[in-house]
Amino acid sequence: MSQLSLHDQAVLNCVFNPNLPIGEASEKDEPKDTEECTSEVLATKSMEIEAIQVAEKGDLNKGLNILNEAIKIAPKRPSLFNNRANVYQYMRQFEDAFDDLTTAIALCTEHHQKTLCQAHCQRGVLHKRADRIELARADFEKAAELGSKFAKSQLIELNPYAALCNQMLRKVMEKLN
Repeated sequence: MSQLSLHDQAVLNCVFNPNLPIGEASEKDEPKDTEECTSEVLATKSMEIEAIQVAEKGDLNKGLNILNEAIKIAPKRPSLFNNRANVYQYMRQFEDAFDDLTTAIALCTEHHQKTLCQAHCQRGVLHKRADRIELARADFEKAAELGSKFAKSQLIELNPYAALCNQMLRKVMEKLN
């Protein structure tokens, strides 16, 4: 795909993503974090990876404890709050997750674009879950601007016209079956 011109990539994107508005057709690369490798960052990165691995294996409390320790060492690292919010969501502690995501967003700088994008997506999901649709839309729009394909799909879902079309299509498909 890298050998195609930008125009060709945009055309293909329209074909493969027909629900996106034409202006959204050109894909923006997923954002990356480029934070400086200080001693705090290096010390907490390994803790962060361990916490994620432990939580993925099902020990949410241990993962949470590791992230809490990492936050004590580097209280300005937004990815720690973003990942702790993830653990809180698995624990169904949605208010704590929301607070951590808001903190992560506030701590993000131009060096934390990936974390910023992820935090807006997660917070958008929490808003949507709580039926705060306009706030969800605002978070998904920010994440989409940063290049999140997931956020773009959520914006389509939140579009009342798209929802109506999907509902009509579902009914047609049910009648055909």
